[in-house]
Amino acid sequence: MNISLSQVHVYADDADAALAFYRDALGLNIGFEVENDGFRYITLVSAAQPDVKLVLFHPRAGRSQESGDAIAALLAKGELGSIHLRSDDLAETFTRIAETPGAEIVQEPADQPWGVRDGAVRDPAGNLVRIEQG
Repeated sequence: MNISLSQVHVYADDADAALAFYRDALGLNIGFEVENDGFRYITLVSAAQPDVKLVLFHPRAGRSQESGDAIAALLAKGELGSIHLRSDDLAETFTRIAETPGAEIVQEPADQPWGVRDGAVRDPAGNLVRIEQG
């Protein structure tokens, strides 16, 4: 039996701001985009791993108003998990992120005691994104 990663879902309360970060700054490509009940679902892929999808969706999509509000509040505080990415040019990646409206550099790239060189940013929705040199 083989198990592999298929997709990662990332909350994004502003789809256009999320696209400026994930597509324009990080270079991911739109796989497809659909609208359902007034919400946009956007699938992005990396040329390096086209079979692994990053899916952007609104915290209120597909759930009750109460649940959506609770998730949106946690998102606004930056309290919802993190994603970890790898770049073949960490310095260039952080230069592009610094130029992206709504993105925040939390930790400049540095050699970490666990053996990687990485840094941390918050995407425009507040999700923590760690990016390592790969």
